[in-house]
Amino acid sequence: MASHLAVAVSFSVAAPAPSPSPVAAVPPRVALRRGLPPTCCRALRASPRSRGAAVVCQAQGGQDTAIQVPDVSKSTWQSLVLESELPVLIEFWASWCGPCKMIDPIVGKLSKEYEGKLKCYKLNTDENPDIATQFGIRSIPTMMIFKNGEKKDAVIGAVPESTLVTCINKYVADR
Repeated sequence: MASHLAVAVSFSVAAPAPSPSPVAAVPPRVALRRGLPPTCCRALRASPRSRGAAVVCQAQGGQDTAIQVPDVSKSTWQSLVLESELPVLIEFWASWCGPCKMIDPIVGKLSKEYEGKLKCYKLNTDENPDIATQFGIRSIPTMMIFKNGEKKDAVIGAVPESTLVTCINKYVADR
């Protein structure tokens, strides 16, 4: 794995580019609209010779920018979710879902922050429609919290990290 990752995405703007100036921060919502994780985008640079701008992304410190959340399926649901001694956060998602791609890095980050207190898994609703139907999933992404084998709470949509943290903290011991 490379120690640094750099990505540049160009886009055109209707208005002329601003005069050359120092680097300006990219709001997370701008990054998310372009399918980039908000933690990735560091700067918006306008070129003095063009009418466009570029979003420049770079992983800092040689660390992985996304933490992979393990999958759960029909065959592992009982053992990983219902029989877990810790509370479990399940992200119901699909590969074609844009908002799912936006929330995935947040769920990955939370899985690391709550390690030892909370288990986090992803369930692909296209591959496991029976479980999605069983829990009434009508919109994705949906994050559900299970404790002692029971569904306790659900958060629907690509919500801010603070919303998920508030929900998780209700069910995690030793906050």
